[in-house]
Amino acid sequence: MTTTDGITCGASYGTLNGKVALVTGGSRGIGAATALRLAQEGADVAVTYVNSKEAADDVVRAVEALGRRAIALRADSADAEEAAGAVERTASMLGGRLDVLVNNVGVGLLGPLESLSLADVDRVLAVNVRGVFLASQAAAGRMGSGGRIITVGTCMTQRVPGPGGALYAMSKSALIGLTKALARELGARGITANIVHPGPIDTDMNPADGAYAAGQAAMTAVGRFGTVGEVAGMVA
Repeated sequence: MTTTDGITCGASYGTLNGKVALVTGGSRGIGAATALRLAQEGADVAVTYVNSKEAADDVVRAVEALGRRAIALRADSADAEEAAGAVERTASMLGGRLDVLVNNVGVGLLGPLESLSLADVDRVLAVNVRGVFLASQAAAGRMGSGGRIITVGTCMTQRVPGPGGALYAMSKSALIGLTKALARELGARGITANIVHPGPIDTDMNPADGAYAAGQAAMTAVGRFGTVGEVAGMVA
């Protein structure tokens, strides 16, 4: 049994034996849970981080405890070269292949419309849209039949429960069009593209006991926050 940051994994299921996966923003929250779940399924896993090296190293150790190879790569998805370069580094360090890309990294900048600066707009679009596109483009160049590109979106692409979400919702909505286009373009090669839209999830960025949690939970069908493990299971 392997545990990191409240995420527990048991024995490998083996459905991804021999596969290599990259999870962007995989040092914590949904990304960390997804990395561990893919390892549990048998994949070797790379995770990217920007500031959370210690947390990323914890994920690496947890993956290795499951008997899989793992690496942590510092890569800022706002940097065009680093966004695509993480794919190339993963492939070169884990056997020359990439089978699964999980575009998990994202900037969740919320605030009144008039408070958002041009720098805010540029940063969010660079990470949430351009970085995802460039990583997906690089991954498609590495993948063969059976490749998987999975992007983490948000329920706010369809339902915005209150003010303050214009920039975030716009950036994540762009990923719907990208995913549909990727699926159409890559399907003939046996590569699928899908997007997962979580509702409120219990993470350190949006804790289930936070100041705005009760209202979010009340709007869900089950009356509670989701867990990172539930999202990771959907991705897997």
